[in-house]
Amino acid sequence: MLQLLQLIVSGAAIGCIYALIALGFVLIYKATETVNFAQGDLMMIGGFIGLSAMTLIGMPFWLAFLVTIAAMSLVGMGTERLVLRPLLGQPAFTVVMVTIGLGYLARGLVTMIPYWGTETHALPVPYKDEVIWIGGEPGSNDALVLSVEHLVIILATVALVALLFVFFRYTRLGIAMQATSQNQLAAFYMGIPVRRVNMMVWGLSAAICGVAGLLLAPITFIHANMGFIGLKAFPAAVVGGFGSIPGALVGGLVIGIVESLSGFYLPEGFKDVAAYVVVLIMLVVKPNGLFGDNLTKKV
Repeated sequence: MLQLLQLIVSGAAIGCIYALIALGFVLIYKATETVNFAQGDLMMIGGFIGLSAMTLIGMPFWLAFLVTIAAMSLVGMGTERLVLRPLLGQPAFTVVMVTIGLGYLARGLVTMIPYWGTETHALPVPYKDEVIWIGGEPGSNDALVLSVEHLVIILATVALVALLFVFFRYTRLGIAMQATSQNQLAAFYMGIPVRRVNMMVWGLSAAICGVAGLLLAPITFIHANMGFIGLKAFPAAVVGGFGSIPGALVGGLVIGIVESLSGFYLPEGFKDVAAYVVVLIMLVVKPNGLFGDNLTKKV
């Protein structure tokens, strides 16, 4: 039972990372009906920005955390303004291919930086390698051992989700984002600056990816290819229901816990495909996802 609980906690922690990246997928899709396949690479950039702030400038972790959020917001808004906005009116496939190209471009630019982009780096967080023993003496077999790194990921995700709930529910900008995601034309006629709101949505999505990068870095380190975790976050968005913010969170937890359990109880190698097996099952049982809208089209 203790082993099962530890697997669930560790799976939930990784699932929270999937959920945050999936949340970025959902926010952009709801606002612009575009799938941004560079979400994982935005997370990688956020990780390197935080690493640079801590190791090169000497900032403490929490200040570097805030600086990364601000910097990634600018990166996201700049990407929308300079790259995506000129593509308005183009087919959705064109925009998707551009986001894939942005991901390759980001990885290529990072790897061009000597040492910094070609090596694996550890983020010097204050809670590195710390554990909490519950229900027994340290070192005993009847105690539940929880990693502080995993607990920080879970608690930070809960806090971020709470802040986003307050933002979307009680602020004018959050309400404007919701209105834009539901009907851009109606929002425009009501006086909402739709283009500016879309740019801010990209900034918010990139900031969330930056947070995910800093939370994940103590577990997997920072390197140019860490953005490939976005390939697991996309199934999380599909499982939860593409377009549903609560679904992104639940889908991420489902994928993370399934991966953790399958990696321990099932044959070696199944963990790498577990997320896609869950997606296939979900598409057969409930194609719209757990929280997806049931849309009908009359001809």
